Amino acid sequence: MTTDTPTGTPTGTPLTGKVALVAGATRGAGRAIAVQLGAAGAAVYVTGRTTREHVSEVGRATETIEETAELVTAAGGEGIAVPADHLEPEQVRAVVERIDRDHGRLDILVNDVWGGNHLLDFDTRMWDVELSRGLRMIELGVKSHIITSSIALPLLVRRPGGLVVEVTDGTAETNKSFRENFYYDLAKNGPIRMAFILGEELKSVGGTAVSVTPGFLRSEEMLDIFGVTEETWREAVDKQAHWALSESPVYVGRGVAALAADPERARWNGQSLSSGQLAKVYGVTDADGSRPDVWTYMAEEAAGADPAMADYR
Repeated sequence: MTTDTPTGTPTGTPLTGKVALVAGATRGAGRAIAVQLGAAGAAVYVTGRTTREHVSEVGRATETIEETAELVTAAGGEGIAVPADHLEPEQVRAVVERIDRDHGRLDILVNDVWGGNHLLDFDTRMWDVELSRGLRMIELGVKSHIITSSIALPLLVRRPGGLVVEVTDGTAETNKSFRENFYYDLAKNGPIRMAFILGEELKSVGGTAVSVTPGFLRSEEMLDIFGVTEETWREAVDKQAHWALSESPVYVGRGVAALAADPERARWNGQSLSSGQLAKVYGVTDADGSRPDVWTYMAEEAAGADPAMADYR
């Protein structure tokens, strides 16, 4: 990877000629990762269920995969929007077959499918959660990732050097603690374990798999929940103290793009990584030039320390 600009964005296009599939790129981390892969020169297929003609069960018509593809292209890459429900194997197979026809290769697979926040019942015991809601979270956060990897990996391993990124919430260390909901806990620990297992299998063919988590993500949805915008987000700190260490989706996007461009990325194989960790290693920053690390802060806090937030931003 070439040197950074003052804002922390990698310069040059180290991913020129590479092809990526970002599954679940409609909004949030998936969208930002797709855009930053494009900024690094990659051709990026972006998939999801919300298009300009159809809105998924998430119910947000304000972000679409077509818009994501346009942002990828505007950033310097080639964005290709393909509608797909990643719980439907035939739809995923059609996406992979198109990538094979168009480019004959797949270098980077990002499994970011989720869309289950509307199903969350925090502070509710497992047996009090409606079973269908809980199982839907497992489908969205685990089954969709399995289907996508099963169908896409034969193309990815055709050449050595392929990268799989499992996007989740929390690291292997932080997720040893209770995640407040039985099904959410399983859904967010699943990708961490999947990355470890795939890492073991991919290393024999020169591939790498990791799981990556953002910190306290200021996604489009979270900004709406807090009633703020990306320009006014600090106004919500009084509602949630850890919001002061929140990050824009650009942060994890830059981290994943830097990881993908690292010729020595196999050193991370099977590991669980955070946006803050990637930022420190690769020298990238959030859009405002900061390097928030909420997971480390919360670990120090949980251990009984009294860390200063300013030291973690």
